[in-house]
Amino acid sequence: MLRCLVSRCLLTNPVAGQTRKLSGGSLAGSQSSLAGKVAIVTASTDGIGLAAAQALGQRGARVVVSSRRQSNVDKAVALLQSEKIQVTGTTCNVGNSEDRARLVNMTVEQCGGVDIFVSNAAVNPFFGNIMDSTEAVWDKILDVNVKSAFLMTQLVVPHMEKRGGGSVVFVSSVAGYQPMQALGPYSVSKTALLGLTRAMAPELAQSHIWVNCVAPGVIKTPFSQAVRTPSLSILLYLPVYPFHFTYPPYPSLRFLSHLYPLFPSVIHTEKGVLTILCSQLWQDEDVVDEFKKQLSIKRFGKPEEIGGVIAFLCSKDASYITGETITVTGGMSCRL
Repeated sequence: MLRCLVSRCLLTNPVAGQTRKLSGGSLAGSQSSLAGKVAIVTASTDGIGLAAAQALGQRGARVVVSSRRQSNVDKAVALLQSEKIQVTGTTCNVGNSEDRARLVNMTVEQCGGVDIFVSNAAVNPFFGNIMDSTEAVWDKILDVNVKSAFLMTQLVVPHMEKRGGGSVVFVSSVAGYQPMQALGPYSVSKTALLGLTRAMAPELAQSHIWVNCVAPGVIKTPFSQAVRTPSLSILLYLPVYPFHFTYPPYPSLRFLSHLYPLFPSVIHTEKGVLTILCSQLWQDEDVVDEFKKQLSIKRFGKPEEIGGVIAFLCSKDASYITGETITVTGGMSCRL
């Protein structure tokens, strides 16, 4: 009976039964596990994007970093080169079709092909009641956060096929599972990436291209140099819980209602996250401790912890994983 069921599954599922083409060796991780691979990472000059580029490069991949600003690209390239990582950089606005094509063409010309694509770029030009969002807001968010992720994948897939396969990783957010009241359109776009992952995985598996997604939680990073202060901010890839203080399952978070006066100080970054200018708030141990009660691991995440998961999904260690989303939240409850 079991043999019959397995055989039927293999006959009806185009993905089942396929084996990823490996370059040989065991599945044990190593610092050269991605040697010879070429990786494009969008929005990769700081934060999670930079951490992903570092993790891929440390495992032997040649990485191509990009940002909308040349100065950011130059700094990231210099940093990665100082870490002995093979790196190429260029400016790219993923919302622009010419920039997308130029990024891929440059990668192929200078690096010989594409094996890995990490879609990290996103925007969030809106903060407030979703019913107040405009058509222009939706166009901007969906164009960059969703459409460009697909269109970039569409561009790199033919080059991956020429090299026998590859890996695509979308960077979503746990906001994709629990939409945030004040970031409605952004949350919807992150939910769309979960669906895009599931939709593309079976199609591309037949070309030995694995498609997965990472949904970060709250990630702690150095405060942006644009704000001249030595304090820290929190990059809220899921700003759901600290702001969604009226949500019934989390009444204890209502104490964060005093964040409202800080809303004028919110910066919308090109990565679709919110940098909160509230250093005094995050230095308040009572506030931080209360927030950490929502986490199983009682601390905030680090960009390199997301980068490591992304690198894993691009390695042969993940050869039997496709169509999945890995939540990296420190145990924050966000799905069944």
